[in-house]
Amino acid sequence: MTGIKVAWSAVGGDPALVSRMSTVVREGALRGRLPVRALARACVGACALAAAELGARRAGLPEVPAVRVDDGAVATAFLSERHLTVDGRAPVTFAPLSRFWRTADGWVRTHANYPHHRARLLDVLGVPPDVAAVEAALAERPALEVEEAVYAAGGLAVALRTPEEWAAHEQAAAVAGRPLVERERLDSAHARVLAPLDPADAPLLPAAGLRVLDLTRVIAGPVATRTLALLGADVLRVDAPRLPELPDQHADTGFGKRSATLDLTTDRRVFEDLLAAADVVVTGYRPGALDRFGLSAPALAERRPGLVVAQLSAWGAYGPWAGRRGFDSLVQAATGIAAVEGSRERPGALPAQALDHGTGYLLAAAVLRALTEQSYDGGSRVVRLALARTARWLTDGAGTGDADGALYDGAEPWLAERDSPLGRLRYARSPVSFAGGPVDWARPPGPWGADEGRWH
Repeated sequence: MTGIKVAWSAVGGDPALVSRMSTVVREGALRGRLPVRALARACVGACALAAAELGARRAGLPEVPAVRVDDGAVATAFLSERHLTVDGRAPVTFAPLSRFWRTADGWVRTHANYPHHRARLLDVLGVPPDVAAVEAALAERPALEVEEAVYAAGGLAVALRTPEEWAAHEQAAAVAGRPLVERERLDSAHARVLAPLDPADAPLLPAAGLRVLDLTRVIAGPVATRTLALLGADVLRVDAPRLPELPDQHADTGFGKRSATLDLTTDRRVFEDLLAAADVVVTGYRPGALDRFGLSAPALAERRPGLVVAQLSAWGAYGPWAGRRGFDSLVQAATGIAAVEGSRERPGALPAQALDHGTGYLLAAAVLRALTEQSYDGGSRVVRLALARTARWLTDGAGTGDADGALYDGAEPWLAERDSPLGRLRYARSPVSFAGGPVDWARPPGPWGADEGRWH
């Protein structure tokens, strides 16, 4: 239980409540050289416990409902983007130019799933969108040179590093100096009183009545807000019209939410109306990227006292890489994870995008705990997490060894199907489970940007 204790402590939880959690261990789930299963279990367990705690608080229950974490459900959910099918069609995950490439002195990992990132990579290399041409161009250049040139052009490429090489990097030192979950009280504002929940209602929805403004993209942030939607929150995802999300990615993380587009330079009044009625704002852009729109945590809390602001980034809000874009696969490459999971011949990867998913569940846990703390003593709150900090926890050993348990024999028990505006979906159920809690989302995902920018 060491991993869950660390995660629960990181979000400020009462250590005594860890006794409310039980685990179903399944050998073979998320198998890797690093303790990814322990990390995944801990992040989901902390999230479920935070949900049960808030639900008990709002419903006036004498004790926090029992939490059950099943490795099978966790492993399935951590691969949700691979399990998704739409009318029987398998999802599109990584694009052909998103992969490891040999360089003149090592390896580099690129991310080119989005058209603008692919175009910037190709511009730097001066080649057409052809795998062979990219391969030949990268083979002639040093990895660190590619990393810097692509970054300068606004693209995404990271040189492969060993854990020792990353430990010597200035960004690693900046990340290591921060807690796994940064938690801060911004002011003494009174928290909005959450309506009591009737314990007789089924299921118990700890986030019922809460409005969550979701300004996140890709996987980690959307996983967090997808979880808050499961727990009853009214989640409105807002994207810039010029940055459409990948359709399958949006479908996988869009359960329980509505999706709208807003241009913050022209639709500012609409955004301010949304903010005026929001309880939680979750952002997933580079640190400082939204500040020019008045979306820093202090600025948001000043306009909406009592707000909970959750901020997610790839590399952390401090250090020389704070302003860099990043994704799970790139963080794995930079922090030594890909080197540990690979071989002499080729870099490897974790069995799932565990930095994304783990950080997403931990982010949701931090939001839920901030809401519980507010219910006692108010105050606008901000929580900050970074994929690179989660990676540090993993490489340090995110838990102890597991006891023997049931054999993990596949994902089927944790998959479901339902119709949606997008077609017939097969999808992974949420692994967040506690006695009396929800077992599925109230609504399936819809098309990206198809909803109005207003609260229900």
